[in-house]
Amino acid sequence: MTPSSPSPSPWWSPDRRPDRRPRLEARGRIRRAIRDWFEDRGFTEVEAAALQVSPGNEAHLHAFETRALTLEGGGAALYLHTSPEFACKKLLASGETRIFDFARVFRNRERGPLHHPEFTMLEWYRADEDWEVLMADCAALLGLAAEAAGTTALTWRGRTCDPFAAPRRLTLAEAFRDLAGIDLLSTLGLDGRGEAAALAEAARDAGVRVAPDDTWSDVFSRVLVERIEPTLGDGRPTLLCEYPAPEAALARRCAHDPRVSERFELYACGVELANAFGELTDPVEQRRRLEAEMDEKARLYGERYPLDEDFLAALAHMPDASGAALGFDRLVMLATGARTIEDVLWTPVAEAP
Repeated sequence: MTPSSPSPSPWWSPDRRPDRRPRLEARGRIRRAIRDWFEDRGFTEVEAAALQVSPGNEAHLHAFETRALTLEGGGAALYLHTSPEFACKKLLASGETRIFDFARVFRNRERGPLHHPEFTMLEWYRADEDWEVLMADCAALLGLAAEAAGTTALTWRGRTCDPFAAPRRLTLAEAFRDLAGIDLLSTLGLDGRGEAAALAEAARDAGVRVAPDDTWSDVFSRVLVERIEPTLGDGRPTLLCEYPAPEAALARRCAHDPRVSERFELYACGVELANAFGELTDPVEQRRRLEAEMDEKARLYGERYPLDEDFLAALAHMPDASGAALGFDRLVMLATGARTIEDVLWTPVAEAP
């Protein structure tokens, strides 16, 4: 019988401390540098409550549910938030203008080299400022993190990215055309809705597997993951922008083409680091989009989360704004050359038995 290989020692094992501690110290330096950067620009640090009546309403995000009990013995469902977004937008509605939050957030069914059930999301919002300002913010934060970590390159799995280089800007339409040979915008109706049959045919022609019951979003995601994301952020950062309207439920549509939205994602070393929007402030349209997301969640997973009615009411008072969410642990991982996200967490969540 071949003896089984020994299990790796736990994160708290003293023999792992020499490898872990330098990265954790760098984590603290990066956080302090980012906090100072925001405060120097007139931002206020806020702390969104983790327990919410709705964890967020994206179809593919899964939450942790708990129950809040009253002294009288009653109770109601609450959720650990998947993002502080709804709470931060309520603060904008209240009159805050520049805010940021190092939020602890929670996502179920997520664990791997780039995912963890509990992680830190850096979110920031600018009232009455254009979404493209956030692109400059993201570029600045990459260089800031590298300087604080004492490095000149972001690295992951043999790939490198210059954090001080000007990011490459690429629209989704350009990415699908150049990297998959697909005319993405031709598969969108004038109302921005995706035409599944048209995109499925184009994906098959490009050699991408398509299932008979795939929706437009299913095919879009498969092409993005297989053909586009692996190429992004090599050498220098990439800003992947102007997402199709069906893939931007919380973003405004672009004035120059209503089929696409004011949404971009930041990539380095093939890793998605940030997701940003020109924020939608129409409560009626926002309700329609969130209900559609929950309909899709019910179709795929047999469950749905409640809408945050307080958030929808606040949208009527919220100013025009832009906002971004950056995976802080992923940024630290790339800046320190760590192999996995758990290498830069002080106390990773225990594995389920």
